[in-house]
Amino acid sequence: MNLGDARAGKMADNIVGFARTLRRAGFPMDSERISVALESALLIGLEDKRDFRAALEATLLCRQQDREVFEQLFEAYFRNPELTQQLLAQMLPKTTEAAPAPKRRARAQEALAAITSNSARAHAPEDAVDFDAAMTASDQVRLRHADFEGLSASEFKLVQRLACEIPFPWPRVPARRTQRSRSGARIDWAHTLRESARLGGELLTLPYLARRTQALPVLILIDVSGSMERYARLMLAFLHQSTRGLARSVYAFGNQLTDLNSAFRHADSDAMLMSANRLIQDFAGGTQIGHSLAQLRLTKHRQLIGRRTIVLLITDGLDTGEASALAQELAWLKRNCRSLLWLNPLLRFEHYAPIAGGASVLQKYADGMLAIHDLAHLEQLAQSLAELVKQ
Repeated sequence: MNLGDARAGKMADNIVGFARTLRRAGFPMDSERISVALESALLIGLEDKRDFRAALEATLLCRQQDREVFEQLFEAYFRNPELTQQLLAQMLPKTTEAAPAPKRRARAQEALAAITSNSARAHAPEDAVDFDAAMTASDQVRLRHADFEGLSASEFKLVQRLACEIPFPWPRVPARRTQRSRSGARIDWAHTLRESARLGGELLTLPYLARRTQALPVLILIDVSGSMERYARLMLAFLHQSTRGLARSVYAFGNQLTDLNSAFRHADSDAMLMSANRLIQDFAGGTQIGHSLAQLRLTKHRQLIGRRTIVLLITDGLDTGEASALAQELAWLKRNCRSLLWLNPLLRFEHYAPIAGGASVLQKYADGMLAIHDLAHLEQLAQSLAELVKQ
């Protein structure tokens, strides 16, 4: 397919606009990456759409899980001129029959919706005044400390995307195995003998052995009842990215236990959330923590629980089951894990006290209680976890 000449029209502005759309969809993007994309377009040329697409993909895409979103956005940009006249009016002929809109990921839909809104503002009367203060410094501060429950739909989508980008260094502990090191308490005698034989009995340095470090395995138990609806969705997206590469097991609970490990195998967070929605049958229902933990103990305990496992129990503690049954199951869980941490969104209230039946039992058995109701506390979560694990 012939796309035209890169030296004519506003191709540089169009590529910059496409890169900004990728940024709105959650792609890591900076001026250097956009500059390299412009240079690649000049080198490759626009004679063939496939070559042009490959050049942009090689320069603007850096994560495997973003490939499908990139393909959807590229096809939307370079197929229908009416989608964004600023980008493609000079490149593709208009068609009289509109093709059916393809099914796109949520991130692609959101980015394209922003372009449609910008195009509508561009065709507004000249005397119309429209102030766009989205993501100014004050907005960023407000969203960082805003309670997830009080966000609008668009703000919630933005905060969900920002939560997935929060760095989360998981606590690491010394492992049983050792590795070669420049210093340490033990000498690597096997390597010493090999080096001595190779160098004729002379040694320049002594090789040492040091214990390796490894990330602790994690068991995630997340409440999906009605009072936890928004927090559950955002925490699923956050933990999906932040625990990538760890030995993890994920279960949702409300009135029953739901295995989410198959959903967490998806590389893309949108695909994970769609799969989780299909799996969870009691979403936004009641909460029976004790009953769900009993199901975990009877069916999954050999696969999950170990003395090195960190358990993240994400709930507000508003349990409708028997307190005695919850206490029994929490006692079993605490005996079979390294740390039991309670992530509680109700800590957003200044004078909160866990006096409800389920909350009081949770406080008794939990090794720590951490807040998760805004972005600021999610950023502090890694440090808080590291401090609790060292205790």
